[in-house]
Amino acid sequence: MARPRGATRERILDVALELFNEQGYDKTSLRQIADRLGVTKAALYYHFERKEDILLELHLRLHEIGRNLLDQFDLLEDEGAIVAAWPRLLDQFVDDMVANRELFLMHERNQNALMVLEGNERHESENEDLEQRFRRLMSNPEIPLEQRVRMTCSVGAVFIGLMSAGASIFGEASDEVVPFVRKAARAAFSSSED
Repeated sequence: MARPRGATRERILDVALELFNEQGYDKTSLRQIADRLGVTKAALYYHFERKEDILLELHLRLHEIGRNLLDQFDLLEDEGAIVAAWPRLLDQFVDDMVANRELFLMHERNQNALMVLEGNERHESENEDLEQRFRRLMSNPEIPLEQRVRMTCSVGAVFIGLMSAGASIFGEASDEVVPFVRKAARAAFSSSED
């Protein structure tokens, strides 16, 4: 039974991600990706013309995490619902980041390679869209300034907490740090008396 084109494309991305994490983007060839998949290089070219195209698609998987989160906020009725849903969606964001730790590891290990994406129209457009959507959410004057600052800080706590955990979470897949990141993010969000 033939696999659908989408499944093959996703398998290529999964194998490329493995190789980029194992030996680095620069040291991985399209031939190696094809060999690990058990296909010809020509079959790989059917889905991706260049290795850069694979890197872009892997990077855009991260955009999908942010887009999914922002889509959920778009469904909420008003600013009160946004503030009320924030802790739950923040936890979901942590879970999504942990579930995609291999993507974050690739970014951590291949930072120089990601520079090839600069100037790519699709990449720039996707970045701009996500940034503008996040800015609109965080600059909504209907949400009190104190809450917006807390919301922004809690997202920062998630990124810094998980990224600074480095190899312990994204390498060996140890989830021990996740409860601490959740706690720090919630602390950044929750109100306190000064």
